[in-house]
Amino acid sequence: MLSSNNHIPITYFKRSFGNTGVFSVLIPSWNNLSYLKLCVESIRKNSTHNHQIIIHINEGKDGTLEWVKNETLLDYTYSSVNVGVCHALNACSQLAQTDYILYMNDDMYACPGWDVALLREIENIGHKYFFLSATAIEPKAQSNCSIEKNYGTSIEQFNEELLLKEFENLPMTDWTGSTWPPNIVHRDIWHLVGGYSIEFSPGMYSDPDFSVKLWKIGIRLFKGVAESRVYHFGSISVKRVVKNKGYYQFIRKWGMSSSVFSKDFIHRGDLFIGDCKEPVLPFTTRLKNMWKFINAIFVKL
Repeated sequence: MLSSNNHIPITYFKRSFGNTGVFSVLIPSWNNLSYLKLCVESIRKNSTHNHQIIIHINEGKDGTLEWVKNETLLDYTYSSVNVGVCHALNACSQLAQTDYILYMNDDMYACPGWDVALLREIENIGHKYFFLSATAIEPKAQSNCSIEKNYGTSIEQFNEELLLKEFENLPMTDWTGSTWPPNIVHRDIWHLVGGYSIEFSPGMYSDPDFSVKLWKIGIRLFKGVAESRVYHFGSISVKRVVKNKGYYQFIRKWGMSSSVFSKDFIHRGDLFIGDCKEPVLPFTTRLKNMWKFINAIFVKL
């Protein structure tokens, strides 16, 4: 066990050694034990390959800490307070042993073949300058990157049997604009951009910020893989947290709104046709960016 300094109360528990699989799956969790159990179980039973699973436990007052301690094949980090998703992911990444770091929410259920489709895509790409996402199936689609199909809005209502029967046949094509989890990068790329930016703690708008950082180092392959599927109950933890003013933080940092980046740079949700191109922003868009940046400066964060 290794401990961090006193400023950020996180402890690290390394219980697997050597290369423990194909992906290092990072799962932040905040008093969400029933969903976390289902998530881990789905990875174990529906994966074709073995994967290292690393959990960050925020507080763990609902029995999460005790459960993870007893699951000796899980690596984990722990904080007695909720440090948010950015610190949680960065802490987990310190324990990653594989070449690929994958971020998954604890309220997700990995469908059979989810990992095969991602690994096949990575092998076909043949280099490490990419950002891939799996495709979420959601009771109410949060974007055009998701498949809308209701298999339960809570774990009590979850119809696992029907999901497993139908998920492969739900229509979806590969899409562009990878941003949200489950997402995966090469570990060299993760460390090159410094993981998730802690100024966005507890985490609102940290996802598009991570994508911009990848763009800044020259990555143009932002792809959503249609065959890699997870069921997403829908931001269970986000509904409970006090949110940061990420919209304004993003504009202050990058000089544009996240919607401009998503639409004009990575074309999130469009049919995938290849690498993204450097955009030529219309004058009106550049003017709006400038106006929003000036307004954001005066917002108290």
